[in-house]
Amino acid sequence: MQKTRQHLELLAPAKNADFGIEAIIHGADAVYIGGPEFGARARAGNSVADIGRLVEHAHRYDAQVLVALNTLLRDDELEAARQLAWQLHEVGADALIIQDMGLLELDLPPIELHASTQTNIRSPEKAAFLAAVGFSQIVLARELSLDQISAIANATDAILEFFVHGALCVSYSGQCNLSYAQTGRSANRGDCAQSCRLPYTLASGDGRVVAADRHLLSLKDNDQSSNLRALVDAGVSSFKIEGRLKDLAYVKNITAHYRQLLDEIIAERPGHRRSSSGQSSFLFVPQPEKTFNRGATDYFVRGRKADIGAFATPKFVGDEIGTVTRIGSDHFDLDCRQPVHNGDGVAWFDATGELHGLQLNRVEKQDDGSCRLFPQLAADALPAVLQRGTRIHRNRDQEFARCLTRKSASRRIAVDLVLRDDAHGLSLTISDDRGVTAQATLARQRQPARDAERARAGMRDSLGRLGATIYSARSIAIDLVSDWFLPIATLNQLRRDALAALDAARRAAYERPARRPAAVPPAPCPERSLDYLAGVNNRSARAFYARHGVEFIEPAYECGQRKGEVSLMITKHCLRYSFNLCPKLVKGIRAEPMLLINGSERLTLRFDCKPCEMHVIGRLGRQRALRLAAQ
Repeated sequence: MQKTRQHLELLAPAKNADFGIEAIIHGADAVYIGGPEFGARARAGNSVADIGRLVEHAHRYDAQVLVALNTLLRDDELEAARQLAWQLHEVGADALIIQDMGLLELDLPPIELHASTQTNIRSPEKAAFLAAVGFSQIVLARELSLDQISAIANATDAILEFFVHGALCVSYSGQCNLSYAQTGRSANRGDCAQSCRLPYTLASGDGRVVAADRHLLSLKDNDQSSNLRALVDAGVSSFKIEGRLKDLAYVKNITAHYRQLLDEIIAERPGHRRSSSGQSSFLFVPQPEKTFNRGATDYFVRGRKADIGAFATPKFVGDEIGTVTRIGSDHFDLDCRQPVHNGDGVAWFDATGELHGLQLNRVEKQDDGSCRLFPQLAADALPAVLQRGTRIHRNRDQEFARCLTRKSASRRIAVDLVLRDDAHGLSLTISDDRGVTAQATLARQRQPARDAERARAGMRDSLGRLGATIYSARSIAIDLVSDWFLPIATLNQLRRDALAALDAARRAAYERPARRPAAVPPAPCPERSLDYLAGVNNRSARAFYARHGVEFIEPAYECGQRKGEVSLMITKHCLRYSFNLCPKLVKGIRAEPMLLINGSERLTLRFDCKPCEMHVIGRLGRQRALRLAAQ
C-alpha cells in the first residue's frame, strides 16, 4: 500500500523480532529494526531470518517493517551493504532507512527508501531534494517548530516522519562527532559513547564557574503527547517512538499510549485513517511516566523553552512519592502520597546532588497513614546519605511492571461473516475491514432443524468462535432459505476453511510500497559545497553528490582529515540561555565563548545567536590522532 498523509502511522522501535511483534500487538502500524550490520544502534542488530519472521507477523495486520541501514559506510563496506539490502528485500522488508547517499549509487533492490533523521532535514529545500532523488518518507530534524514543519510539508509530497517520544540527541539530527573525537567510537557509524550524558563544569572564558559537575549536554526526553493534533495539521503523518535499545516494558507502554491518542484523532477526523489493520485492546492502562524517562519536554515544537535539560542526572528518577519522616536501623518511614508496593524501586538525591537508589523488600502501612519501608541492604544499615526530610522518588512500580511482563494486549481484525445456501450445500463468506473477501463451501445434504430458534443460535455461536485467530466478528449474517440442522463439527470446519482462505487472500492482497522514482535529469543539490558534517565517507557518496551538482566535497570527520579544532556538535540547546546569560534577553551580556570541562577534557562553546545555535568545539583526542596518522 502506498501511504498518503491521510494515513496516520504509529512507528515503534524493535530491538529484536520479539519486541517488534509485541509492538504490533500493542498497536504499531509499522516497526523499525536493525539488521545484522550497518544500523545506527550497533548493539541492536538482528539476523535476516529474524527480520523475516517479524515481517510475516507484521504483514498479517498490513503493518510494515522498516530496516535501519543508516550508518556511514566505508568503501570496503559498500558491497556488503548492497547484498544485505537485497537479502532484506527478499525476506519481505518494506523499506530501508538510509543515511549514506552512497547507497543510491549502487544496484539496490526495488524497495522503498526512507531518509534517516541523520540526513539532517530541517529546510524545505533539503526535503524537496531528498524526495527528488527517490526517498518516499523523510525523518525530520527533532529541533523543528510547527511552522518549519508546515513549510517543509508545503515543499514536498513525501511522507513526513517525526519523533514524538523518547531520548533526544542533543546534536542536530544526531550528527555528532564528539564521541568519535574523544573515544574513536563514531555515533554516525552506530557506536556512540554518549559523551553528552557525562558530567561537565561550565565556565566563562576567564575561568569563572557557572555550574559544576552537572550533566549539561543531557536533555530531558521527548514527549509530544499534547502536540499530536498540531503535528497532523502541520503535515506529519508518521509518528515515531525512539527506543531500539529500550526494554520491552517501554515498547509496550509507550506504543499503547500513542495508539490510544492517535485513535482519538482518527475518530475525530473522518478524512484520516490508520495505515494498518486491526484494533488493539489493552489489559493495562498505559502510563508513559512509569517506564524509563528523564523527564518530559516537547523540545522546540512550540518554540524555545527554558527547562529542556536533564542536568541533575541522565538516569531514570521517577515520580516523587513522599518525604522521609523517620530513619530506623533497617527501615525508613515515608509520608506516602500514593500506594507503595513490595519490590518497588526508589531513588533520591543526596545533599551533593548525587542520585542513589534502593529496592524495597517489604512495605508496611502505618496507623497514621505513612508507610514503613524495608529495603534490600548491601550492609546492615541504611546508607548514611538517606536523611530525614529527603524526597523519595519511585523509578520502578512493581505492580505496573508485573502487568507488562504478562500478556498485556491483543489485536484483532474485524470481519463480517455471511452463511448462505449453495447449489450443493453451504457457503461461508468472510470480509475484512479492508474489503478483502474469501469464501469456503461445503457440499452437504440439508434437512430442516426441529428447533429453528435453537439451530440459528447454534450457528451464530459456532461461526463466532474466532478467539484463537487474529479476527473478531463484527457481524454474523445467516442467509438461509430454511433453518437447517447443521452439526457443530460441520460449521467449525466451514469456519476454519473460510478463515484459512481469508489468510491466503490477505497475504496475496498485501502490496509492498514501490520505490519512488528519482527525478530525471538529476535534481540539483541545494548546496554547492559540503563540509565534513555532510558525512561523505566513501567514493559512492562522493559520486552521488557530484552527479547532483556539488562542486566541493569535504570527507567525513571519520576520515581523519580534520585534526584541528572543529565543531564536534551543533545544537539548538544553548547553555547561555539555560543559565540566563543570553545576549538577546539580558542587556550588557555578550555571546563570548565558554568552556565545558570534564577532567582533562576541555571543550569550547561558541554561540551563533542569529540562528540561535551552540557549537561544541574540540579536536581529535591525542591517541586517536596518532592512530589515524599511522594508517
